[in-house]
Amino acid sequence: MQTDLDKSIEKLKNGELLKEKDVKQLCAKIREIFIEEGNVQRIDPPVIVVGDIHGQLYDLFEVFKQSGEVGDQNYLFLGDYVNRGFHSIESICLLYSLKIKNPDKITLLRGNHESRILTQTFGLYDEAMRKYGSLNIWRYLTESFDYMPLSALIDEKVWCVHGGIAQDAKLLDDVRALNRLSEIPDNGEMCELLWNDPNEQELKGYGESKRGVGKEFGQDVFAQFLQTNNLSCVLRAHQVIMEGYRSIFKDQLKTIFSAPNYCYRCGNSGAVCEVSDKLEMRAKIFQASENQMKNAQTKIWNQNPDYFL
Repeated sequence: MQTDLDKSIEKLKNGELLKEKDVKQLCAKIREIFIEEGNVQRIDPPVIVVGDIHGQLYDLFEVFKQSGEVGDQNYLFLGDYVNRGFHSIESICLLYSLKIKNPDKITLLRGNHESRILTQTFGLYDEAMRKYGSLNIWRYLTESFDYMPLSALIDEKVWCVHGGIAQDAKLLDDVRALNRLSEIPDNGEMCELLWNDPNEQELKGYGESKRGVGKEFGQDVFAQFLQTNNLSCVLRAHQVIMEGYRSIFKDQLKTIFSAPNYCYRCGNSGAVCEVSDKLEMRAKIFQASENQMKNAQTKIWNQNPDYFL
């Protein structure tokens, strides 16, 4: 017999919205699960690592179609589930439902878009108003974002985070010590973990970010971070990669972007990273779903400044 949770998953996989009361219950339950997870959540391989989704529900379906369903496979998502796309609410509700059903098989990290400020500008806020006629859904979801873990550690060697290393968090224990139960601040370690980017030029140390938030970090401080924490590699998301996947800094920093044809106009590929039980890594590239625009509704959110790409 199908449980209520199974029925919700079936509805979401059909591209249907849940009732408001069901979303409220979903967010209450997911907070109970998140609060038990650490700022550096330990994960055992093998695992499939997924980058930004940005409300592209039918491309999320493509990930599961090509890599396997949650339960059959272990998944780690690196954040940015909402904004930009047409189906932010359905996407995050599906992932929450799968997490509740399979809590040890899927890990959901926080991205910089899981915030009240960005969701008011880039889509989720207006999507909630358009689809439900009130802001209750937006409130339930943004409250749940505050509980999401900030990073993950695969087999003690591969650290995973949405943005990058932070200037004043030189140790993983510094990340573990952060109080994450809040809106994302506009500066400091928590902000930088979710906003920072690598700089492949001649930058030494840390520099100003072109985004206007967070910082850029050079290869020198990145290599020191790996050595200090006895890590072999860092997996992150946050940046549009035309091929979906890119490896830099002597193949020790890998960026994964899983929203193909981003914003329905960029023409980029999507990718996931398959991490084996021996920590071998392989990128799996995929293209946008033929159904990418299915059930799409006219957006009413404001035009976005380019630096938030």
